[in-house]
Amino acid sequence: MEETHIMPETITPAVPPTPPVPLTALLAREDLGLRQIAGPTDPDTVIHWAHTSEMADPYPYLLGGELLLTAGVHIPEAAGSGTYFDDYVSRIVAAGGAALGFGLVPVHDTVPPALVTACDRHGLPLLEVPPQTTFSGVARAVWQLMAQARLAELRRVTEAQQSLAAAAARPDPVPAVLRQLAQRLGGRAVLYGPDGTEVAGAGRDAAREVRPALAELAGVVRPPAAAGADHAAGGAPVASRPLPASATDTLGPSHLAVYALGAGEGFVLGVATTRREPGDHTIASVAAVLLSLLTGEHQSGAGAARSSALVRLLLGAPPEEAAPLLGGEGGWRVVHARPDSQAPDAVAASALGAALGSPLVDLARDVVRVLVPAGREPEPQPGWTLGVSAAAEPSEWPSADTQAARALARARATRTPLVRHAARPALEDLVPRADAESHARTLLAPLAGQAALAETLRTWLSLHGSWDRTAVALDVHRNTVRQRIARCAALLDTDLDDADVRMELWFALRRG
Repeated sequence: MEETHIMPETITPAVPPTPPVPLTALLAREDLGLRQIAGPTDPDTVIHWAHTSEMADPYPYLLGGELLLTAGVHIPEAAGSGTYFDDYVSRIVAAGGAALGFGLVPVHDTVPPALVTACDRHGLPLLEVPPQTTFSGVARAVWQLMAQARLAELRRVTEAQQSLAAAAARPDPVPAVLRQLAQRLGGRAVLYGPDGTEVAGAGRDAAREVRPALAELAGVVRPPAAAGADHAAGGAPVASRPLPASATDTLGPSHLAVYALGAGEGFVLGVATTRREPGDHTIASVAAVLLSLLTGEHQSGAGAARSSALVRLLLGAPPEEAAPLLGGEGGWRVVHARPDSQAPDAVAASALGAALGSPLVDLARDVVRVLVPAGREPEPQPGWTLGVSAAAEPSEWPSADTQAARALARARATRTPLVRHAARPALEDLVPRADAESHARTLLAPLAGQAALAETLRTWLSLHGSWDRTAVALDVHRNTVRQRIARCAALLDTDLDDADVRMELWFALRRG
């Protein structure tokens, strides 16, 4: 096989690149009257653009693939007797020029014979441009042909996307998508499992040596089996080299391409074709996205375990009984998150869960909650404000949920990307829990049944009596905060400006 090419980790373009123009299509334009008079007549010769230059050495100004147009202004009178034309053509070929167009008149009535000889010697197609055809007309024809080819390719890609989506909705979606992909690309499409075996395939049978080569190439983008197992157990991913999302290779006339499916379970899409069109990568990428959804986590062992845990909880099992199915040895943390701009949606919530390393995501009206194994320490996420609870066992999840909510409120009030609940021993822990809770109920009895007042007082005290920060944390107007605090002071019949009173109320609110 030739060298494997790793496709860069970039966003896949929504449309295929502009295809080049076959030189034969340009020669077939009767309005141009172009005539090839030297060089090979290879039907695979293509033109990427047209460029006009009268430089004696155009090499520094060529990118490759050009139809270089010249009227021969740069040619000296004694050029035919020396090596001028040979040097000129060799430099064009070295720069990757695809063809040379020589315009008749106003400088030359005929194409110099020495130029014809040089083009034949170096294998550069030479076109004679008649007097009535302008160079701008040739360039316009190239762009017209490119536009037509691009439109045809866009239509092909669009039709392929629609057919692939329809195939994904069939009762047998995976084989249907593979059949449709193989048909659209004119080759063979294969789905490999996490262990490298061929799960399903469709299309024409590839050559005997292509199958093992495609399976070997799939290993380039497949994550190690240990990483998948570690994820399923809720642990940290195994450290390894970054894996590409896709890779390509060639084997004789066969073009090979593989795509890692986004579910992260080790499934890989492989494609083998005898040709490679500009839109093929886009079509295969669409199929990869659909197959990622079809082979997603709900079909994996980890997804099945989460489904079992959910069923057990719905049927009345205590959290500590269902939690082992989720992994997360060593406890869990609850994360509350709010985006900094617009309200969260399902896609943003899933992306946040993936960034935090957990698929256990709950999207509420304005807050995303994520249950994260305690072994993974959540870090700040761009565009989000996070509150993180202390590590908690399943029986303590409700308390951890409250901790995360309060940490998020403090993070928003202080404009901090992430605030963690401080789970450390305090003076209040010196008092027996039953006595502390009894005292708290008695002290806060006037606020019983008025959750908004109690929460406002707790937030206001935690933010050192800041009206503005409390308003931000609670999503209310600062005047509402003032009114509620005044109401608390009246019901409690106490002076909230007294530091001792504030301290006692703070201890009571933490225990209440």
